[in-house]
Amino acid sequence: MRSDDDSWDITTSVGSTALFVAASRALEAKKPDPLAVDPYAEIFCRAAGGDWADLVDGGAPEHVLRTEFGEQFVNFQGARTRYFDDYFTRVMTAGVRQIVLLAAGLDSRAYRLPWPGGTTVFEIDQPRVLEFKREVLAAAGAPPTAPRREVAVDLRDDWPAALVGAGFDPVRPSAWIAEGLLIYLPATAQESLFDAIDALAAVGSWLGVEEATPMPAEAFAAKRDEERAAGAEQSFFTLVYNEQHAPADVWFGARGWSADVTPLADHLERLGRPVALADPQSEAMIRAESLVTAVKK
Repeated sequence: MRSDDDSWDITTSVGSTALFVAASRALEAKKPDPLAVDPYAEIFCRAAGGDWADLVDGGAPEHVLRTEFGEQFVNFQGARTRYFDDYFTRVMTAGVRQIVLLAAGLDSRAYRLPWPGGTTVFEIDQPRVLEFKREVLAAAGAPPTAPRREVAVDLRDDWPAALVGAGFDPVRPSAWIAEGLLIYLPATAQESLFDAIDALAAVGSWLGVEEATPMPAEAFAAKRDEERAAGAEQSFFTLVYNEQHAPADVWFGARGWSADVTPLADHLERLGRPVALADPQSEAMIRAESLVTAVKK
């Protein structure tokens, strides 16, 4: 279960979900028609070893990513990655040169996107997560494509001060991403995060957010009990908070941002990967997801 002061590395608690996403991106990249290709996702899985390495080699038949839900989750990660890659392409075209990856995890965009000159990428996450990424990609001989500044701080601490201390300039426009983050924060922490982004973002700043409408309480509890009964050491439903402070488009829209919402299911449909799951609760989880972009006017 989560606690107010819990911490993690790349293989434990919330940190392990970054490997889950990396494995999904690696599997997506192996398809003949991938929605997105992250060449570093497989490298992270091999560095982690165990089932993560077996998975990208075609093994680990009992892994959840080999199930029907796992197949749909890989589609979801491919579509989500494509959406936010396109978002950053628009950010670059708009001339924004400060990029902030909130809870950066194993996001490799600082290494694989063609950032224009003058761009700085700030990555905020737990120290051991950032250390794992840095060391793995250095060993692979992969340099970042823009200056990359690690901000090793917990988002529950004073991360705005740490970000400014790392060289972030609140006077200049910036572009933010909260991908796969909000579900790991209680509603009060989501509100604090939104407040801090709005306070640090100058006019002309951009924001990309993935969010989910909370599940009915009984359905959420049933999913949590189901995972516990299966004997999972780290259950997804014990790591997440089934809470939402406010829809991002509504909250930021009330503060001068122009926001656009794309339901994940619609995005998957347009990309030729429609949602189709035998388990109604699993399908409902994916249909509850939305992808949001906003610009501060």
